[in-house]
Amino acid sequence: MSEELTFEQLLEEQESKKIVLHTGEVVEGTVFDVKPEEIILDLGCKSDGILSKYEYSNDNSIDLTQAVKPGDKLEVKVLKIDDREGQVIVSYKRVQQEKANQRIEEAFNNHEVLTAKVSAILKGGITVEVDGTRIFIPASLVSDNYEKDLNKYLGQEIDFVVIEYNPHKRRCIGDRKQLLSAKKEEMQKALLEKIKVGDIVEGVVKNVTDFGAFVDLGGADGLLHISEMSWGRVENPKKAFHIGDNLKVLVKEINGSKIALSLKFDDENPWKDATDKFAIGNVVTGKVARMTDFGAFIEIENGVDALLHVSQISKDRVEKPSDVLKVGDEVTAKIVDFNENDHKISLSVKALTAPDSEDEDADTAPVDIEAASKEEE
Repeated sequence: MSEELTFEQLLEEQESKKIVLHTGEVVEGTVFDVKPEEIILDLGCKSDGILSKYEYSNDNSIDLTQAVKPGDKLEVKVLKIDDREGQVIVSYKRVQQEKANQRIEEAFNNHEVLTAKVSAILKGGITVEVDGTRIFIPASLVSDNYEKDLNKYLGQEIDFVVIEYNPHKRRCIGDRKQLLSAKKEEMQKALLEKIKVGDIVEGVVKNVTDFGAFVDLGGADGLLHISEMSWGRVENPKKAFHIGDNLKVLVKEINGSKIALSLKFDDENPWKDATDKFAIGNVVTGKVARMTDFGAFIEIENGVDALLHVSQISKDRVEKPSDVLKVGDEVTAKIVDFNENDHKISLSVKALTAPDSEDEDADTAPVDIEAASKEEE
């Protein structure tokens, strides 16, 4: 029967089983005490592991007593072995940093899409963080459209790819624009395969200019030109439409990726049944829409302007239309000429009264609008 080991022998045997640590080594430790500024770890060796608040996280506001608890396992890197104090200085955040660097390097090499929250807005772009590693996304690569104010992205989770990675220079650049562009191309392709000329589709006004409005159709933008905004006259698109307006529009033309839109629906065409409505001899009432030197254009129905030539304004001689009329005035006149194909109508106030002579009959003869236009020139 073997002799029982002495206490000293047992202690020596136990100490011999403890691991020997080296600087730079990564080991797993068990938390057995947590203080506001440091965490004490059992590393399985003679010395305690000291993990300071600074080496736990870059977040100085973190409360260590809330972040960890006794019994938790932490993977840490040995920074310094102090035999005199019987302590081992370790870092948790550096292990996480190395893992993050490896993760980002793999994403860079594999062109993998990453998702992270925007942590800061800088003068030249935004930053996101992946496991503590900051990635800078230049303003030009944040969106596929010009972004004047990037503050709206703060706190948002965004997708991006890493296009440049140099851990030695601590340089890591991300790109969100190429993902948005690729997605837009896919959506555009799907939309163009689905829609055709004559379809009525829904869209949202994306931008308004002096010549028209761009409408987002859910994959591609279509142009609603000022001439297609109404059967009537639109003087200023910016007053008629606003960004965010929902519209039902007619697909008028598709040319490659360009889509022309219209709000001139056939069932609302004012020239429909025009032969009866605007027959020669009919008396109509309208308002002066615009003035010229040779006459006034009277809007007799929304989208239908008729020419009241200066010679047909009154039985009395009129030198200039502006002498007797102004925009907005109400005018009642007789239709003396109607050209359905060219959508042209001539009016006469003089014709409402019986002519006193053959000369006046001549004065009430139909007026050609094209000839009148040349007269203005």
